[in-house]
Amino acid sequence: MSSTTDTGEIFETMIPARLDRLPWSRFHWLLVVGLGITWVLDGLEVTLMGAISAVLQRGDVLGFSAAEVGSISSAYLTGAVVGGLIFGHLTDRFGRRTFFFVSLSTYLIGVALTAVSWNLASFATFRFLTGAGIGGEYSAVNSAIDELIPARFRGRIDLMINGSFWLGALAGAASTALILDPKIFAVNVGWRLGFGAGAVIGLVILYLRRFIPESPRWLFTHGRRDEAETIVREFEEELGASDPLTDSRLGEPLRIRVRHRFGLEVILRPLLAEYRKRSILGLTLMAAQAFLYNAIFFTYALVLNRYYKVPAGLTGLYLMPFALANFLGPMSLGHFFDTVGRRPMIAATFAIAALTLIVTGYLFQRGALSAATQTVLWSLMFFFASSAASSAYLTVSEIFPLEIRAIAIAIFYSMGTAVGGIVAPWFFGFLIDTGSRGALYLGYLIAAGLMLIAAGVELWFGIAAERMSLEHIARPLSAAG
Repeated sequence: MSSTTDTGEIFETMIPARLDRLPWSRFHWLLVVGLGITWVLDGLEVTLMGAISAVLQRGDVLGFSAAEVGSISSAYLTGAVVGGLIFGHLTDRFGRRTFFFVSLSTYLIGVALTAVSWNLASFATFRFLTGAGIGGEYSAVNSAIDELIPARFRGRIDLMINGSFWLGALAGAASTALILDPKIFAVNVGWRLGFGAGAVIGLVILYLRRFIPESPRWLFTHGRRDEAETIVREFEEELGASDPLTDSRLGEPLRIRVRHRFGLEVILRPLLAEYRKRSILGLTLMAAQAFLYNAIFFTYALVLNRYYKVPAGLTGLYLMPFALANFLGPMSLGHFFDTVGRRPMIAATFAIAALTLIVTGYLFQRGALSAATQTVLWSLMFFFASSAASSAYLTVSEIFPLEIRAIAIAIFYSMGTAVGGIVAPWFFGFLIDTGSRGALYLGYLIAAGLMLIAAGVELWFGIAAERMSLEHIARPLSAAG
């Protein structure tokens, strides 16, 4: 069958250059809040899931084992893989804006249903649905952010938005002191209220997104250039930008051949042929950071409870300092990804995080740490690991052609999560169940080794994408001439 619907019509456009030359404005802040706030909410409820893992093992709650808690996390990540692939393809085909709402609604329904889980099967099913929504969010949101944020700000804004997950994590950690306090809520009620409240708060995000337009870049590659022109012209008039017809700084126009649909061959061929090295890069970065985060983040409460005898109701408080470090990392280092450059900064953050984990794991294995010092070293590691993880999402969202951007994000997020994430929570839950510090240290070494491999691949295959237009980094598949 035909892989594309091609009208043969060719037109010229300056829309990408016009979007990139816009000054930072109130609209860009609306974009950051309306799209990025999803990560805040996700951080809140994922942190809650980690904090209640010990509570869920109580006989008077749900009586799960550590391995079963890990399997629930794996169900969430499996949902993210499936949802990312499905919603990613639909986002490229039908537009970014539509799936802002579809994926977020799926996510909120899953969170709300989690609050009424009654056994392992229901809990895992509802976490799968939640994961499917967040997988779709990664595709639609990261595509839109890259396509609407001016090139000179793209790196730091991407890192800041992805790092905002940890603001939610910080809030989630603080909330556990309230919802897990048996003096305030019954032990089988508080954690349910936490998920339910997150779903209610998330409804506000749906309202905020009403004011975010479709990506003009997506519109003109799908033959809707009048709509794209109208959106960009409104931006320019509001911000007082110069007339594009008289602004010589915009350079040469981009020539586009109108294509309304892109088949599987057109999607996969670039990833496996001309962008093969970039595909290896994206998969490696995503898999390494997914394994590290899912290995530690979904089981940190089990480690504190099992090895340091921290009461289950207090484990969430220990998350607060390294949630703060995870947020401060991208906020502090994001500027350098646009100035020093992508390749050196990505490689450095992956490598420093790996070396810190090796040292932390060794001290843990020797029994030389307390709950407090373990948390301090985790915080130091995640200060750098958070920037590394955010840069992985930044990388896969900007190094592939516009027409396959969302599905590329979905593919590498899904593959990275499948390779590095789905197994990790179960694997580390199994290691914790052995009660052996040496076994858990081996798991930490595996995670650190993957991070070091990712740093090397970045140095070898990394793209100097800082301050460059998306069309210069990867020409649109629709580009003519």
